[in-house]
Amino acid sequence: TEQVPSTFSLEQNYPNPFNPTTDIVYSVPKQSRVKLEVFNVLGQKVATLVDEMKGAGQYAVNFGASSLSSGVYMYRLSSETQTISKKMVLMK
Repeated sequence: TEQVPSTFSLEQNYPNPFNPTTDIVYSVPKQSRVKLEVFNVLGQKVATLVDEMKGAGQYAVNFGASSLSSGVYMYRLSSETQTISKKMVLMK
């Protein structure tokens, strides 16, 4: 039996540091439009991984960064009411 998450949450990516792919897991407690984006240290968006309506549940996204350079990146999950950001490190 699947359980519906009770909170809007964003997990730390795994593995971290990563090269060239990593998994990002997030939870949505009720149906909402969610956006999962990746930014460089200058605040420039380098990828949009999710931008759609999602039902309640837990989701995993694989992020491939083979075209990006080594460094620190921020990933941000946002809905209509909340935003959560975390940091990840790409080491080539």
